[in-house]
Amino acid sequence: MSLVGKLFPTNYTNHDEPLGTANFITQQDIGGDRTDFINDAVLLNAPNTTSWRRGFGVPVLLVEAILFNKTDKEPTQRQLYQIAELGKPQGEPTRAPAFMRLLVDAAQPRIPDEALDFRDEIMAQIYDRGDPTPKRSLTFHIEVTDEGSTWGPSFFQRRHFTNWVRIGRLIFDEAVASYNGDFVIHFTHPTWRDDRNDPSTATRVNERKIR
Repeated sequence: MSLVGKLFPTNYTNHDEPLGTANFITQQDIGGDRTDFINDAVLLNAPNTTSWRRGFGVPVLLVEAILFNKTDKEPTQRQLYQIAELGKPQGEPTRAPAFMRLLVDAAQPRIPDEALDFRDEIMAQIYDRGDPTPKRSLTFHIEVTDEGSTWGPSFFQRRHFTNWVRIGRLIFDEAVASYNGDFVIHFTHPTWRDDRNDPSTATRVNERKIR
């Protein structure tokens, strides 16, 4: 399971002028994870990697790893500086956290149904079956920390974090299961920075790898 987002620097939904956006990318274990309910998922911008859980998909995962390594230094992490710099005044230093996780609020009900598709589970959190009017909302808590460590080879990476701080919430009061989510809308993968707060340390400039 993953949750990605595109943030706009305005609260006005009918804004006419094109605006730059900030994207975040979080997910469970890159090789796949086992949770019976979305309520138990921990979504991270720097998840573990257990490659053999992909089964016959392992060769695809390895090819992806090679391609990502050609473009970035740390292909299994997605830095958060785009969010920290969205709408930030020129000249003001960037202060981006290193790690972020999203957790379903403990008060969210669990949708009882064996082997329920997670898309149906998400829809059931907000809607009653057959009724297009939202009845509830789905809340995720946003937590960040700068304290984390990584060990293990790329195909079996493990990460440990401490001192999470809760800074906000994501509240979804509408949802749709659609083709667009996988094939039309795109989310920028931020290029790796050796110093996440310093643009001059970026791995890529104008989409070309320079470090």
